Amino acid sequence: MRRATRPRTRAALTAPVVAALLAAAGCSSSDSLPGQERQAGPTTKTPGPGGSSGSSAAPSASAAPAKGSVKVVRTVTAKLASPWGLAALPGGDLLVASRDTGKIVRVGAKDGAQSEVGAVPGVAAAGEGGLLGLAVSPGFATDHLVYAYFTTASDNRVASLRYDADKPAERRLSAPNTVFRGIPKGTVHNGGRIAFGPDGMLYVGTGEGGEKGLSQDRKSFGGKILRMTPDGRPAPRNPEADSVVYSWGHRNVQGLAWDADKRLWASEFGQNTWDELNLVEPGGNYGWPEAEGKGGKPGFKDPVEQWKTSDASPSGLAYAKGSLWMAGLRGERLWRIPLRGTVPAAEPQAFLKGEYGRLRTVAATDDGGLWLMTSNTDGRGRPGGEDDRLLRLEVS
Repeated sequence: MRRATRPRTRAALTAPVVAALLAAAGCSSSDSLPGQERQAGPTTKTPGPGGSSGSSAAPSASAAPAKGSVKVVRTVTAKLASPWGLAALPGGDLLVASRDTGKIVRVGAKDGAQSEVGAVPGVAAAGEGGLLGLAVSPGFATDHLVYAYFTTASDNRVASLRYDADKPAERRLSAPNTVFRGIPKGTVHNGGRIAFGPDGMLYVGTGEGGEKGLSQDRKSFGGKILRMTPDGRPAPRNPEADSVVYSWGHRNVQGLAWDADKRLWASEFGQNTWDELNLVEPGGNYGWPEAEGKGGKPGFKDPVEQWKTSDASPSGLAYAKGSLWMAGLRGERLWRIPLRGTVPAAEPQAFLKGEYGRLRTVAATDDGGLWLMTSNTDGRGRPGGEDDRLLRLEVS
């Protein structure tokens, strides 16, 4: 098993571009990081980077209804090959990453038409590795950058690619520009979800590659949530100024989402006992492999919710209509977790149980609905003639 290393390569962004991104992110010393926003209940002190106390936090005023609903509006497109990452382009169309082929496909949000935009070179698909998460740059209108998380022969890494829809199909994607490397790879537990937060920083969910000890190794990038600038540098006011590590003690993070108060949440695979939904705090240690589920040792962060692995095995996570929505692979269902601040407003609800098979990725639409992508062609599902599918949901 290859251990993680420190070396990394950064994209060649100019200083003015980086400065503009940081300014847009609003990362002044007086701002709160995601995970340091208002908390429910009595006024408390919230841990800041490195474990210091932040300012007093006010309670959240709203709560999602205890019961919700899900309606499948339509199948947007079908017969996707091992889909994993999903990202929306300005204008509404979607990019879908194929884990096993390394290709990125554009899907028309209105008509479901598929068009290949290119393949990411260097992808070494095996086991749970391959072309995984996708994210569109917050400055896409001017920089045209798409970010991809993928497995290579030596590691997992993040790269940016320039996407030009006006070029011929075979030249729409530029060569990848590696912004971060050295994330441990394995046959299993490669993490893979990436997303830009409300602060403009890039967040990366990783796995420990099947080597449990990496999760508690602060020098490893495995079993962590990483927070970095768009060019791969440690983001301002991380727990450690010279490190991209934002939280640790994770087993395999594949879902990242922010609620209305800009708090960061993550879904995480357990081993044999409990899958987790975690409220992510900067500098937090979430316990793996010393703890799985609630009731861990002192100093570890307990999950907000937990599920038997047969009921969840979660991948994607999204926020819509006051609730978190979590896609289940082995559980073959979509979980709704209504929120009241930082605690559930009611028991989680399960929808679509067994109706579409394994569910990989869920993402919020601009109008409060959800995109939901299945994962039955990943080698573990039971694919039907229309798999894999991208669905459009209405939720409440």
